[in-house]
Amino acid sequence: MNSNTETHTLNGKRIAILVANGFEEDELTSPRRALEDAGAETEVISPEKGKVKAWKHTDWGREVKVDVPLDSAAPENYDALVLPGGVMNPDHLRRNETALNFVRSFFKTGKPVGAICHGPWTLIDAGVVCGRTVTSYESIQSDLKNAGATWEDREVVVDHGLVTSRTPDDLPAFNQKLIEEVAEGEHRVVAS
Repeated sequence: MNSNTETHTLNGKRIAILVANGFEEDELTSPRRALEDAGAETEVISPEKGKVKAWKHTDWGREVKVDVPLDSAAPENYDALVLPGGVMNPDHLRRNETALNFVRSFFKTGKPVGAICHGPWTLIDAGVVCGRTVTSYESIQSDLKNAGATWEDREVVVDHGLVTSRTPDDLPAFNQKLIEEVAEGEHRVVAS
């Protein structure tokens, strides 16, 4: 498959973007825009009510409307999941059992998941990285290795529908691979 010449259409696909306060703004807005430009519908899901606040590099960023409260979100209504990074956001999500169960459900059904920067922290606590090859923000590589993942220093890594990237600088590659994986649909469930 040559992704440079092939256009992926995501018409009819619904994508969940799971965040808490302190998500890195570009890591939500850029994938969301790319997925919507490819025809997908996206919904921001959060344990926060009403709005969730972004972090933009070194200070608070804009607020984003929460489309579906986490406690009302049904994983079966979505074709894929995106986990933006930032430090605070995944640190909140990884301590929320409802969020962890939401994440686990995508892995159980083989639906594509994208996680960037510190986003894979949530995957560790969900217990879904053992045996997977991933990348992330450099400072959490030991956490991922200790959880049984193989960590690589590349702009994007794809492993059976799991798309991971390191930083906002990698967003073009992350977005492209995420769209490809969502277009492919469910992947073979990998035992962990």
